[in-house]
Amino acid sequence: MLPVDEIRLNFNPASLAVLNAVLAFLMFGIALDTKLEDFRRVMRMPLAFTVGIVAQFIALPAITYVLTLLLQPGPSIALGMILVACCPPGNVSNILTHRANGNVALSVSMTAVSNAIAIVAMPLNFAFWGGIHPTAAPLLKTIALDPLEMLVHILLIIGVPFVLGIGCAHRFPAWTTRFKKPVRILSFVALIAFIVGAIAGNWRYFLDYVGLVLLAVVIHDALAFGTGYAIARAVGLPDYDRRALSIEVGIRNAGLGLVIIFSFFGGLGGMAVVAGVWGFWDIIAGLLLAGWWAKRPLEGGVPDTGK
Repeated sequence: MLPVDEIRLNFNPASLAVLNAVLAFLMFGIALDTKLEDFRRVMRMPLAFTVGIVAQFIALPAITYVLTLLLQPGPSIALGMILVACCPPGNVSNILTHRANGNVALSVSMTAVSNAIAIVAMPLNFAFWGGIHPTAAPLLKTIALDPLEMLVHILLIIGVPFVLGIGCAHRFPAWTTRFKKPVRILSFVALIAFIVGAIAGNWRYFLDYVGLVLLAVVIHDALAFGTGYAIARAVGLPDYDRRALSIEVGIRNAGLGLVIIFSFFGGLGGMAVVAGVWGFWDIIAGLLLAGWWAKRPLEGGVPDTGK
């Protein structure tokens, strides 16, 4: 069995083009459910918004970096963990927050703002943390990743469809109300189907190497959920907000991670296995956490929003 850092998963250019289109369609669906009011709303919740941004774009990548130093996985696995931590949240976080009786308005707003910020923050964060990693940095240098090229790629598959979706929602509200839910469901199902396809097409590799990454993914995901909750609790946010921010930080868009891995890293083994396993475990863990919270009353009840 080859070392995980030496394998390359197969994903042909045509399939990659379709995956890019599916992810763009997913972002378009998220944007259809986003209103300009969502961006204004976070300004009325400055503390919760700041906590969410700090937890997602500063704390989680830093904690992930430390975790890779402690676990000492292979360089490509470490890179995969760092990349997933730098990804924006997925819109499934909004559904899970509703299930957990958390602040859905905060979750929706944070998803919208975080995806907008991630267009610039994701490539810069990944280049920084990957570039200073003692074992992953040499591997990253051999790939000669250009952060600017990654930024342009993310702009095309996240930024452009996101802006188009918001514009469509604003310009055609009746059409948006009718089709936003089917579009969101269809795009999410298509993304899951492609993750399944990527795994199925490389099933032997996943069977060989999943044991190397499963424990790391489980610990990493638990830390992601815990990071949002712990920081929110530390600054005194109510349980209603803590649940939303925990899920918002815990749910990462692993589909975007796979696109980046196949587009820029040639399907590098450890990275692809991490993103593939994360894509499934993240949802399972989120469902379990939201289901547990659904059975527990909110501490202090639902805060008065003044509306």
